[in-house]
Amino acid sequence: MFCRYFQAKISSPHVWLVTAILRGCEHIVFDRTLDVRNSLFEFFVPIDCLETFLAIMQLFQQRGIINQFVELPNRLQLQDVREPLLYQEPQ
Repeated sequence: MFCRYFQAKISSPHVWLVTAILRGCEHIVFDRTLDVRNSLFEFFVPIDCLETFLAIMQLFQQRGIINQFVELPNRLQLQDVREPLLYQEPQ
């Protein structure tokens, strides 16, 4: 079974805070930077940890620490995983 997949932009001054909190919560999420310049991160979340992860991310959103938080198809299930599927803002 594949994890759920999310992307979010993290405000630059808070990148270390977010990653430290998420990494301090063992097995809740695997996070990775997709685009350093734009502070775009991806998150792989086990189904059993989804509720906890969403609660944490909601708190970050309420405090303006993250934005453009979106669930996307898990890119590991796509044919060509060398190119990540990046969130595009609606036009």
